[in-house]
Amino acid sequence: MEEERTLSDAQKRYAKGCQRDAGAALPHVGTENAARDMDLMRQVLGDEKLHYFGISYGTELGGVYAHMFPKNVGRAVFDGVVDPDAGVEDGALGQAKGFQLALDNFAQDCVDRGDQCALPGSSVAEIEAGITNLLTALDKQPIAGIGDRKLTQTQATNGIAQALYSKEFWPYLEQGLDAADGGDGALLLSLSDSMNGRGENGSYSNIQAANTAINCVDFKERYTLGQAKERLGQFREASPVFGDFMGWALASCSQWPVPGGWEHPDVSAPGSAPIVVVGNTGDPATPYEGARSMVNALGKGVGVEVTYEGEGHGAYNSGNKCVKKAVDDYLLVGKVPASATVCK
Repeated sequence: MEEERTLSDAQKRYAKGCQRDAGAALPHVGTENAARDMDLMRQVLGDEKLHYFGISYGTELGGVYAHMFPKNVGRAVFDGVVDPDAGVEDGALGQAKGFQLALDNFAQDCVDRGDQCALPGSSVAEIEAGITNLLTALDKQPIAGIGDRKLTQTQATNGIAQALYSKEFWPYLEQGLDAADGGDGALLLSLSDSMNGRGENGSYSNIQAANTAINCVDFKERYTLGQAKERLGQFREASPVFGDFMGWALASCSQWPVPGGWEHPDVSAPGSAPIVVVGNTGDPATPYEGARSMVNALGKGVGVEVTYEGEGHGAYNSGNKCVKKAVDDYLLVGKVPASATVCK
């Protein structure tokens, strides 16, 4: 109960701070207004069509733009696709499953490498048990991090999630978990800082604040801490590592000073030019199922699905030649890839 009161008080202070510093703007930072801004930019530049590449939240923004201005869509690509059919709860539950899948794949890679992997355990279950044990221990007693800053359970979870955004970060995750098990939390704390936009001088970017402000003015659901707590069981079932983290996050907008607008975005775009939608089977943050949902929601003859069988958030930045060719050929020369293209 004490932790819940602490979280509630922190959310109140956060919301009041945002209202104080950006109160007049808060009702206007949603996705629909951003789409209108994009079309205004198109007009100012004198472009007949808006050509667009969006990744992650950028796919939601691109989908809303296509819905609002379908005749103005030029060559557009969505990569790392947010599921347009998912509300707050379904979206958070999908992310819990997505990050758990990515962690499973990381652990399997460790198992496959045998003695070359620094983490203890000969199976995915054993390796992940070691991670959950570490997080449980950190909840009781944080460990040394960077300078006088300690690594907490929340920061460690943040750091693990950050490392799952790209397979290139997997070696750092392995090193960070091994070091933390020995009492050194510096690497996991650095990964957490990267997730939170923290600079070396201790200042933070506004990336997380902007994300909260946009989500809270877009989505009208307002989960209380009590309602979030009631749903923790299904989140923990979806992910023993990330379930609590994602479940409690349902209440992020509970204290927000302005109302939200929709249950989920409308991205139907009849009359739009083809939009290439790239889904990554191992994507932790925007699970693969979101790409198929986006294709269906855009409408017949608009969404063109491309699948990348790989790891990490998004596909184009993976370096996969097949994905790069499909995207480049469309954006640069207008060649639409074959529907249901699969890249490995």
